Amino acid sequence: METGAIPLDSVGPFDLQSTVESGQTYLWDRADGNMYETMSAHGGEHWYETVVPPLAGVSDERAVVRVRQVDDRLEWESTTDAVPILTHLLRLDDDLDAILEATPDLPLLERAYDEYRGMRLVRDPPFGCLISFICSAQMRVSRIHGMQLAMAERFGDSVDFDGRTYHAFPTPEQLAARTEAELRDLSLGYRAPYVQRTAEMVADGEADPAAVRGMAYEDAREYLTRFVGVGDKVADCVLLFSLEFLEAVPLDTWIQTAIADYYPECDAGGYAETSRAIRDRFGGEYAGYAQTYVFYYLRAGGE
Repeated sequence: METGAIPLDSVGPFDLQSTVESGQTYLWDRADGNMYETMSAHGGEHWYETVVPPLAGVSDERAVVRVRQVDDRLEWESTTDAVPILTHLLRLDDDLDAILEATPDLPLLERAYDEYRGMRLVRDPPFGCLISFICSAQMRVSRIHGMQLAMAERFGDSVDFDGRTYHAFPTPEQLAARTEAELRDLSLGYRAPYVQRTAEMVADGEADPAAVRGMAYEDAREYLTRFVGVGDKVADCVLLFSLEFLEAVPLDTWIQTAIADYYPECDAGGYAETSRAIRDRFGGEYAGYAQTYVFYYLRAGGE
């Protein structure tokens, strides 16, 4: 077992709990079993855990990673050096102050930034992110999270670490080999065939979510909608929370509420038109950061 700590004075503002529990990612778990039971910032020294697949340019091997925030540092335990992995997954390389300064001076944004200062976007592994958000339709965050844990436990590889057994999220090949009935047994409901067929597409090389890197944003969103069960909103979530498209603004229920209550001029009717309007209102390049702060602030009852 390797251990270490990342001093946060080298990172800038950071808050682990709001980053991992804000509905961006469903591939982490909290060691005490209380994931998503509170919505807050700086909520304690909880251990968060995940099994990370090999990441191009970051790590050549699968790794178990555990991390917690203690005062002015991130303490970690892992099967390997976790610093580059955590830097990648939690976007510790973002200049958060500069990003937030680059977004417009809007009162709603300022209130959200003040409440959850330090929340970062995440960079989830693309396949796990894609499957997570296919499962997200009309579901509470705790249910979405539970589905991902169940798929990992039932169909993923087991990994022993520090006297415990962890479960990796299934590979495309592992999920593609499951039947719709097996997936329905995990309470995926009508999402089961979407998950199975999307996994099959990736496993067979028919399509790959990572293939959008380098595309223009709206072309990338259109590409992702070829996966079964992926519409514009799910595609935007995958682009934002995995694939570096920080301008993406998923039009979920909370953002639609924000548009209706604060920015009605951005309601342009269709998804693409409204997306462009609210993206411009939130400053363009980093509009996805603004979206995520507003989403969490409103969902947590900030207004």
